[in-house]
Amino acid sequence: MHPIVHTLIIGCLSFLALIVVIRLSGKRTLSKWNAFDFVVTIALGSTLSTALISTDVSLAQSITAFVLIVALQFAITYTSVRSPSVKNLVKSQPTLLLEAGVFRGEAMRRERVVEAEIRAAIRENGIADVETVHAVVLETDGTFSVIPESGDSNSALLGVAR
Repeated sequence: MHPIVHTLIIGCLSFLALIVVIRLSGKRTLSKWNAFDFVVTIALGSTLSTALISTDVSLAQSITAFVLIVALQFAITYTSVRSPSVKNLVKSQPTLLLEAGVFRGEAMRRERVVEAEIRAAIRENGIADVETVHAVVLETDGTFSVIPESGDSNSALLGVAR
């Protein structure tokens, strides 16, 4: 079979197979990315790329690789929900970057975040004064959560590294 024809046929079938495998795997596969999700996505993309270009890799091998990657991701996330040590290995802990209007320099340096990024997150939440912000948290997927002043409870900050 001509390599271009191979790429067209195997590429279309592999792509459709990848979509089916991802849909069957559930919402977790498509969740916001942390480092683990990034690795899984890169692995799936690399496998699809190999299926598209390599005439040495069969469609069955590509589909097997897709299923294996998603099954490993499922097994690891399933285990991480039940084991704190696996959870800590796979997923980082959210970090408090600003508390009661005060920037936390050490946490910002550790997470490689600058003050301008935190101020931008605060503005994106429609807040004009940093001093009126109770907390800004760098979440495990790299997004910022901005918590405005709203009373004495800190229950939303449970599990956040200080």
